[in-house]
Amino acid sequence: MPQRECVAKFNRVICNARMDQKELFKPIPVDKLSTFSKEELIILLRGEQQIRQQIEKEVDRLRASNNELEQKSFYIEEQYITIKNKYFGKSSEREPSENDRKKHLKKNKKMKKKVQLPSLRYPDAPLIEREVTLDNLPSCKCCGTEMSDSGMTENSEFLTAVPQQFFVIRQKRHKYRCGKCHGDIVTAPSPPRIKPGSSYSDEMMLDVALSKYCDLIPVERYSSIAGRAGLMDLPPQSLIGTTHNVADYVEGAYSKVKKEITIEKVLNADETPHRMLEDHGDKSWYLWGFSTRRSSYFEIHDTRSGDVASEILNKSKCEYLVSDVFSGYAKAVRVSNVYRKENKLPLLKNVYCNAHARRKFKEAAEKYTDEAQYFIEAYKKIYRLEKIAKARPPSRVLRVRRLMTKLFEEMKETAIENVAGYSSKSKIAIAMKYFLKNYEGLTLFIKNKELPIDNNSQERQMRSPVIGRKTWYGTHSKRGARTTAILFSLVESCKLNNVNPREYFKKLVEDLHKGKEPYTPKDYADL
Repeated sequence: MPQRECVAKFNRVICNARMDQKELFKPIPVDKLSTFSKEELIILLRGEQQIRQQIEKEVDRLRASNNELEQKSFYIEEQYITIKNKYFGKSSEREPSENDRKKHLKKNKKMKKKVQLPSLRYPDAPLIEREVTLDNLPSCKCCGTEMSDSGMTENSEFLTAVPQQFFVIRQKRHKYRCGKCHGDIVTAPSPPRIKPGSSYSDEMMLDVALSKYCDLIPVERYSSIAGRAGLMDLPPQSLIGTTHNVADYVEGAYSKVKKEITIEKVLNADETPHRMLEDHGDKSWYLWGFSTRRSSYFEIHDTRSGDVASEILNKSKCEYLVSDVFSGYAKAVRVSNVYRKENKLPLLKNVYCNAHARRKFKEAAEKYTDEAQYFIEAYKKIYRLEKIAKARPPSRVLRVRRLMTKLFEEMKETAIENVAGYSSKSKIAIAMKYFLKNYEGLTLFIKNKELPIDNNSQERQMRSPVIGRKTWYGTHSKRGARTTAILFSLVESCKLNNVNPREYFKKLVEDLHKGKEPYTPKDYADL
């Protein structure tokens, strides 16, 4: 039989078999095989081998594709868990200790506690005594005689509040004349004010500014509150202008806060997006925060480049920069060290935040519970030791911290042994690589008692600006951005020094009116 006819016959057999794939590889009956010639059988066998090879290749391709889809599925599922926890999970990363559980059980036993009187609980609050008497003296139920005051009283205490009140002050400046020649008139000078000629007093300007930047009340809401108190139609835009006036007036104190952070040996840093509401191009703006134990300083820039941190570091005596593992801070340290080498100054070192490393293992625990739990338990022990170290005298801090060395080394060995066994895109692999890559910066605090274990103190400083950003959505102008930086810097510095921001601003403005030099919340606390 010619080869062309053999091929045609073979194709007809294959086509018929493809009509039912189950029949494709079933054995061909012997009676049918006998009808094939030698050439036909050879072509049939070759065709079968080709089909099997194609099927094997397709199976391998599908198997590889399936593995890739499984990896993507794991990655997407991990991302979903992370996003769900971000928006719906608990905000605190702290897990309850055994002591916390015992305290919780004691509270549930409904132990009766002695209620403290308000005058004892709030000794600094003004105390007003109110006498309650009867206008008509009562008669005795026994003999009917009119009763008299015995001098005894039954005392009780309760708290009260006076709603905020607004007043209009009409200021009359007296004029003085010469009674002899009548040639001169002298007017009594106006008392100094933050904004001379303004429709708002210093007290109201400070109240608006601190309501926004201390109590995080939007100006529009402040205007609504004033309306309910009887001051209708108070223009929010005009009130926003008063916050700019306050910021301009206390800017000298803000500059001194910047000097305070540049003379410290250890500096914390963090940044967060800051939304600009008007036309400022396509650039994203960021609020940069730098702090020490007693000073907090903010700047707002239209960049996340490490140049912002470099400018601060080049002018500072800082030797350790505590931050998260953001490339901008690594760049800032490199640039600053070049400058310091040229000027023979101490070199900077990056100190990384252990809270970030622990957070990555906690995120991985949602999918890889057993693998991540080892690292989470190790970090529990480390933070427990840090709590003990903080309670000890400064001379004994390092003695306690040295106990963490073994825990960190064991975590490192475990991560090295196991990291290759997981997909590079999995959360557990990312967490272990993060820990291994930044191991030196994460453990640097063990050998220096001045260094913190994490950057949580700076993150707490960023909390009010972040909540404020959510509350009033953003800033309208560059001037508004600078006002935000100035007022948040002074308010957060007050909190670090346990100073009441309202008392500090009131005293600061009074002293500036008297011609005194501006001072920071740290200086005010040390007075």
